[in-house]
Amino acid sequence: MVFSELPTSFVITATGSDFVSSSGMVFNGAPLATTVTSTSQLMATVTSPMIPAPGSFNVVVHTPGGVTGDLGCSSGGTSRGQVLTVN
Repeated sequence: MVFSELPTSFVITATGSDFVSSSGMVFNGAPLATTVTSTSQLMATVTSPMIPAPGSFNVVVHTPGGVTGDLGCSSGGTSRGQVLTVN
């Protein structure tokens, strides 16, 4: 992405496996309101104030532990990060 061309907001999608309703995306340390579209896909909106200047921004998925009644996931944890680079 090019910083000078950033829209006011845009949607990011995380693809993986075993997502549950309490899984959430975290953008550069800030939790995002996340929509779980399936056990393999999450969507969240990033707004331009979250990107104050060009740089690299870490995106992870976090699932709290202890959600055994939620599709059988009980361990929780945080995914490996992906990096969104804005030039």
